[in-house]
Amino acid sequence: MSAGADVADVRIQLVEDPSTIDAQAWDALLDAQAVPTPFMRHAYLSALHDSGSAVPDTGWANRWLCLTQGHELVGGCALYLKSHSYGEYVFDWAWADAYQRHGLHYYPKLLGAVPFTPVAGSRLLARDEPSRRALLQVLRQLCRGNDLSSAHLLFIDEADRRAAAAEGWMLRQTVQFHWLNRPDSPYADFDDFLAGLQRDKRKKIAQERRRVAEAGVEFSVHQGEQIDRALWDFFHHCYTLTYAAHHSTPYLTRDFFARMQRDMARHWVMFVASRGGRRIACSLLAIDPDRGHAYGRYWGSTEYVPCLHFEACYYQPLRWCIAQGYARFEGGAQGEHKMARGLLPVVTHSAHWLKHPNFADAVARHLEREGAGIEAYVDELRERNPFR
Repeated sequence: MSAGADVADVRIQLVEDPSTIDAQAWDALLDAQAVPTPFMRHAYLSALHDSGSAVPDTGWANRWLCLTQGHELVGGCALYLKSHSYGEYVFDWAWADAYQRHGLHYYPKLLGAVPFTPVAGSRLLARDEPSRRALLQVLRQLCRGNDLSSAHLLFIDEADRRAAAAEGWMLRQTVQFHWLNRPDSPYADFDDFLAGLQRDKRKKIAQERRRVAEAGVEFSVHQGEQIDRALWDFFHHCYTLTYAAHHSTPYLTRDFFARMQRDMARHWVMFVASRGGRRIACSLLAIDPDRGHAYGRYWGSTEYVPCLHFEACYYQPLRWCIAQGYARFEGGAQGEHKMARGLLPVVTHSAHWLKHPNFADAVARHLEREGAGIEAYVDELRERNPFR
């Protein structure tokens, strides 16, 4: 795949092996961005590659874009050549189908995203908006100079969104549900949070929690290096059971989580459910201790207990976030039912550029209609605010 020529004194490189990129330089550039989530760190992205989770065999061909000036990394973007649209959480299957019906190839496409991770953050690692726009121009050049239908940036931050709009990319919105702590007077404890909910919501949560307690289930919390190999083994077993229940294949290998234990232990919290001294379920949160953000990631159980999912994935994490003084808990992709548990709708953004002008016009018209529908949907959700 051609990366194009050098631009002025800036060298453009496409890197297939993340180990050849200076991890400190990449992370320093990331830390200079507005929303530097742990998922864009070199160790996380490298683990996806090195563990066999996001590799060409699974449809994720790594093409990290690096802009260097002399020996300094001045721009970057984690890019992938995609041969499908699985593991993205911004759905473009209809676009691919339209291409196919017209005898055209939608795949491969160029994707800037964190594999399997619907968490918004900085995608275009750059020093300023002109540099960010230059990265977008390089992405277009890559599509034009190669057999690529399109370029996509998923779950972008506001700086990326502004740059993409300025470059004429199409913008798309999706909706997630996040819990936000009170900025001026943080919740004292979980009961304080519940007190702010409407009466029927408090009653429903109390009933759900009581059913789990009456089933004899107890929870333990393990953070960072407290999550030993045995706990990671149990978690991965539960993780695979969740996928099996949905007749699908897990995205992440056991080796990926081994690398997380080794290289990014401080970014994980595990909630383990036990009954009668035997572990029966667990949920896993990714955390950013520096920013006070938590991200609901995965869960699984070895046996069914009514309402256990809600306790493991919402109530235990929220109790922990409040106790730690965290500002935000992101509940993951979709899930309107999360509103009843105090998570509110949040709009996320993606940016898209299609090489074929007629398809680009058609998608632009579609996104205009879709965007109006999303705005109306969010307005409707906000009218159903679960708080008093």
